[in-house]
Amino acid sequence: MNIALWVVQILLAVQFLIHGVIMLAPPADASAMLQYISDLPSGLRVFIGVVELLAAAGLVLPGLLKIQPRLTPLAALGLTLVMASAMAFHMQRGESFGGNVILFILAAFVAYGRWRVRPLQGRVALQRRVA
Repeated sequence: MNIALWVVQILLAVQFLIHGVIMLAPPADASAMLQYISDLPSGLRVFIGVVELLAAAGLVLPGLLKIQPRLTPLAALGLTLVMASAMAFHMQRGESFGGNVILFILAAFVAYGRWRVRPLQGRVALQRRVA
């Protein structure tokens, strides 16, 4: 289960890292699939981009560095809220939101898995286990 959680965490982090960068610096020749980005108010677009970048970091860095590992399930939980909001946004516009549903499910899997099933261990917990 730990390996499955790490794989999903990394995939989510890559996805939200890429999307966060696109939200912060949208390409000038955005395709029709990315039209929603230019339709967002710039302040909201930047906020979403920053949140996605922070969440991407929160999915992997606490586990890799063994510092504040409780941030990983919180980052994943935050992404479920972002994806629920994205689903509502795309539904309102009559756009496809299947990708948001998949990302919501994966983020919920990580949130639950890292909170209840296989929590990440911090440095203090590792030192106690060794001693």
